[in-house]
Amino acid sequence: MRLHAIDHGPVHSAFQTGTVPVRVGVPFAQGQGESLASIHVVDADGSRPTVQRSPLAFWPDGSVRWCLLEFASDSLTSLSVVTDPTILDDVPSPSCEPVISLPVAGDSMDDGTSIRLAHRDLGTHASLEIKMTHENREFRAVVPSAKTIDSGPVRWAQQWELSFESGEHRSPLLANLIANSYAHDSVVTFELVVQNPQAMDHPGGNWDLGSEGSIVIDDLSVHFSFPEGERGTDLSLELGDVDTTITAQKQLSIFQASSGGENWNSSNHVDRNGSVPLEFRGYKVVADDELHSGLRAEPVLRCHNAAVQYSVAYRDFWQNFPSALSSDGNRLRVGLFPAEAKGGHELQGGEQKTFQFAFEMKSVDAPSTIVAVLNPPLIRLSPEDYARAGALPYLMPRSDRSDPRYESLVDLAIEGEDTFAIKNEKIDQFGWRHFGDLYGDHEAVDHRGESPMISHYNNQYDCTLGFAIQFLRSGDERWFELMTQMADHAWDIDTYHTEDDKLLYNGGLFWHTYHYADAHTATHRSYPKRLRISQSFDGGQDLEELGETGEKLAKNYAIGGGPAASHNYSTGWMVAYYLTGTQRYRTAAINAADYVMRIDDGRKTPFKWLSRGDTGYSTCSADGYYGPGRAAANSTHALLTGHELTGETKYLDRAALLMRRTVHPNQNLEKLDLLNAELRWFYTMYLQALGRFVDYKDSLGQRDDDFQYGVATLLHYANWMSEHERPTLSRPDELQYPNETWAAQDMRKWHVLQHAAQYEGEAKKRERIQAKAGFFYDDVCDSLSTFKTRSLCRPVVLMLNFGWQRDWFRRHSDHTRLDSPLSKDFGEPQMFVPQRQIAIGRFKKLVVAGVAVFSLIVIVAVVLLVS
Repeated sequence: MRLHAIDHGPVHSAFQTGTVPVRVGVPFAQGQGESLASIHVVDADGSRPTVQRSPLAFWPDGSVRWCLLEFASDSLTSLSVVTDPTILDDVPSPSCEPVISLPVAGDSMDDGTSIRLAHRDLGTHASLEIKMTHENREFRAVVPSAKTIDSGPVRWAQQWELSFESGEHRSPLLANLIANSYAHDSVVTFELVVQNPQAMDHPGGNWDLGSEGSIVIDDLSVHFSFPEGERGTDLSLELGDVDTTITAQKQLSIFQASSGGENWNSSNHVDRNGSVPLEFRGYKVVADDELHSGLRAEPVLRCHNAAVQYSVAYRDFWQNFPSALSSDGNRLRVGLFPAEAKGGHELQGGEQKTFQFAFEMKSVDAPSTIVAVLNPPLIRLSPEDYARAGALPYLMPRSDRSDPRYESLVDLAIEGEDTFAIKNEKIDQFGWRHFGDLYGDHEAVDHRGESPMISHYNNQYDCTLGFAIQFLRSGDERWFELMTQMADHAWDIDTYHTEDDKLLYNGGLFWHTYHYADAHTATHRSYPKRLRISQSFDGGQDLEELGETGEKLAKNYAIGGGPAASHNYSTGWMVAYYLTGTQRYRTAAINAADYVMRIDDGRKTPFKWLSRGDTGYSTCSADGYYGPGRAAANSTHALLTGHELTGETKYLDRAALLMRRTVHPNQNLEKLDLLNAELRWFYTMYLQALGRFVDYKDSLGQRDDDFQYGVATLLHYANWMSEHERPTLSRPDELQYPNETWAAQDMRKWHVLQHAAQYEGEAKKRERIQAKAGFFYDDVCDSLSTFKTRSLCRPVVLMLNFGWQRDWFRRHSDHTRLDSPLSKDFGEPQMFVPQRQIAIGRFKKLVVAGVAVFSLIVIVAVVLLVS
């Protein structure tokens, strides 16, 4: 498998001057990677760099499915990945140790608040400190003993769980610092996560800046100090956005106050007071007494004396504004939440932010690699290699044989006049809280008033997964960047990092911004308090005209709430983890699986004294509805992802349990009102998850009772759909907003039918299901292409996720997973009753019994008194 590198200017330059550590997640076909030791990176001349291998996933037979490969190289033009158990394993060189060493477990800190970084060859060192100012009090990060989380021969990683203290005062903030040092580079990269674990006050179900639980940080900075007597005599700043280097002798600083874009002062950046506090467009540089300015910096700040050069860089500097770098010759400072920004930085309860930055300490004559190490080259396989390895089920590379109608709808995300990048510029979707999210412009179509209306997408329909899929199909780096940016944002900002709120909210993901409303001071937390004052959209059919459906819709349109199972999208994190080896993506995906387990636990609710049954939260897709829907779908996907990442049977067992309480092979589908699109459109979401469940069971060789139950149910629905389903827009009078999204959602129907057909053992039935599937595929591509609004965010994301499997299904149209029909009888469906309903019923019985007992006592007392 040939490795391909995407050529970035600064990275390419680094390869011309030195060796750079690279990393890539590589998939292997089942049985191909017999062991880790059999996996090698080979150059064209047969030489092999030392490789650090980390398994990310295994096939059921124990062979490696995904492996993270890390190695150092000065060129990526002729490297390949091979599997050969006969090749002797790598022999680490005698100098296999990091250039810059870090404290390891058991090492004591100098003062408990600093971390010492020592250069292996130069005989010098630097000290790292993290300082935070809050309410006019300076806190320092307390550094405990390090924990080693990775160890050579290419990269070493240490981790510290930090707290912030000031005398006897301790901040509620928590922090996690990971430092990576390398065998071939004088660079240390850092990942700092700062978290506010407090619960957020949300009166009336509204979540706004300024609410109780928030912490306003005046300054959060990382300081790299040099040994006494080694002050830097020369300071320099490379701006990155322009080919300019600014120099100074005493003071040098850069402050990125805003994105620098045309809409830099967008209402997207309102603070807790409802005002936009940004002072100016772009950045300003102070070099001694000189002032410089610009728009979007990607800076490297350097400080050197006669022998040693020290440098710092902050990844996505302008995108994560406000941000700052500064130096006075004695130290280098990275301003993450910098004091230069007026008004402070509000970290909401349950919110966190991950910062990535780097420090370099090298000889003044040695080439610098800090830019390439902090922003490593994107290494990938070809789409054909990903498909051959089975990187994802049903994956085929994009080719000339792919349907041009479908591909043109997909390409709207990255090509043309309304790409996701262009959309984000419209509302300035940048800054530390917003960067990585998408502008949900579909919500603004009927908006009235000042434009544009701010709407955040918050990973709806798992666009992270859609980006990953399209990257694997095409190899286009733009998809990869969208994937990682949304994966980071959804974990930091959209996930509620607390254990102190409601059971249903803790650890969950916030919904997208409330339909057709401005996010205002709710930022990415769905429900701003301003919703209760006014609505800001026109258009659509009046709910009263939809009769009973309208009445039920009105109940669903609550203007307050919080995280829920219906918006628990997590599979994209798993694929991002496979492609990058980034551990926080794995953590995020497992958290989503644990969330499903946790919210259903009746032992954690006030009703536990009357019932220990399941709460039903994990499958409740609408008020009182526990049938096939988006909650059950997303819960099932999260559980399957949890099992794939951990192998823990509890996740797979829970997915089977949810299946049995959500659907049944003998359900009366007419009673479910599935053709009522406004209320039941999401039933196909669950059938897609059910298809993944039976596929996954089959891949594990578990054709057990749960597998057969799932297949029988999938076919029960598919046969009904092949006879009764219709394009949703064929009945526009039954829809409140008959728009482009309904056309895109119908691709789910194609997916369910096409997927189910491979489990149909009877040829005639299979052909009928496939024919109906083909009808929906053509209808979606043709009808969606006619909409002028086809490039809106939501329909494009739906196309990214569904429809790409068509090439595989067409190539395997005669493929069947079952040789004969299932004949097992699964009895009659049993209705699921949630814990709350059981508890209330029991409470009423207790009350009636209590009244009866009390009445009997009164009667007896009266009789005794009379007698």
